[in-house]
Amino acid sequence: MSNGLTSEEVRRKHAALLFPSQATYYEESVVLHEGQGSRVRDLDGREYLDFFGGILTLSLGHAHPRVNAAVVAQLQRLTHVSTLYPTVPLVELAEKLVRLAPGALEKVFFTSSGTEADETAVALAQAHTGATELIALRHGYSGRSLLAQSLTGNGRYRLLPSQVAGIKHAPAPYCYRCPFGLAYPSCELRCAHDLEELVQTTTTGRIAGMLAEPILGVAGFVEPPPGYFTVAAGIVRKYGGVFIADEVQTGLGRTGDHFFGIQHHGVEPDIATLAKGLANGLPIGATLCAVPIAGAWTGGNISTFGGNPLSAAAAWATLDVMDDEQLPARATRLGARLRAGLLALQERHPKVIGEVRGRGLMQALEIVADEPAGDRTPDPALVSRLFEETKRRGLLIGRGGLYANVLRIAPALTVPEAELDEGLRLLGEAFAAVAS
Repeated sequence: MSNGLTSEEVRRKHAALLFPSQATYYEESVVLHEGQGSRVRDLDGREYLDFFGGILTLSLGHAHPRVNAAVVAQLQRLTHVSTLYPTVPLVELAEKLVRLAPGALEKVFFTSSGTEADETAVALAQAHTGATELIALRHGYSGRSLLAQSLTGNGRYRLLPSQVAGIKHAPAPYCYRCPFGLAYPSCELRCAHDLEELVQTTTTGRIAGMLAEPILGVAGFVEPPPGYFTVAAGIVRKYGGVFIADEVQTGLGRTGDHFFGIQHHGVEPDIATLAKGLANGLPIGATLCAVPIAGAWTGGNISTFGGNPLSAAAAWATLDVMDDEQLPARATRLGARLRAGLLALQERHPKVIGEVRGRGLMQALEIVADEPAGDRTPDPALVSRLFEETKRRGLLIGRGGLYANVLRIAPALTVPEAELDEGLRLLGEAFAAVAS
């Protein structure tokens, strides 16, 4: 349904009616109108391969038939009751998540977004420990509420100079741009061990915990090196805190093999948060924790839209498809294929592709200036040119990084191999175009 509007009219209304801070991609934004699987069409009928999926939200691609069928059936049965009433979709989804979760994450609270899930996790950590100070990571992103902005380690997403007190930002485990000027593994995980001095010098010495993404999403898919989380979680627990894994982008098979990204690091979180890809596009967030931590929330606790029947039915169907089609394992296999293609692209353009990184179907290219010195100078202008070239060829990808110089590539876990190869070809053509 387009209501007879043209793309230009939609763009004009968007500019006139929405907040000016609500940015869009491209010099002339794409007005998406319909989609199926990994392909979408704009209002003018132009087709694109979608390799970003609403910021890693469409785990199964657009309009997946089993998810759609579950939503339609639930829509015809019951649409909304709030958390004041238990429903079948709610408890069945909770049961499935607990079964898939690592460690002792046996209790679930549903919300409408990743921001709310992270807020719930922080409140639980504070209630459970009796402490208030919390560690987050520089370059990390946690959402757009005041607390989430305070947790976020990127100035572009922090609206006010003074927000929620008690948040301490640790150096990011960003090996390509190591804050200590070291190299892994000879660094001996300096960034992880620095957490101890951070606690000793900038807090009261007793903390509520640490919230960290297993792969820093908005930062440009930055993955901490092996051993980082083992050291970090140990230090956090030494000083009375709990370890919170923010799985909003990394959860649900995206990183391959496992349903949770933190499982690649052999660390069991005390609390974990999910959102984005959980319901394949419908709004939902979830906070999972151990029984004693859940019991620390002794006040009233409701969520009007958290775990509503429609989103819960969509999420259950999404997880069911992931189980049936073994999509975490598929993400490993196709992720290796995607990674090989990106590394081949780096070989052709070594002066501007500084690093290929990521895990599973969550891969990134850090773009740097073509400089003989090789000093890794970020080149966001080149990324802007690449975006226009990929758009022109019918490929939609993401952007990230503190300097907006990272290409983020995250196709649906169901992407056909032929479409994965097509996306790599189109990306290669875009690089060739900007290099000519």
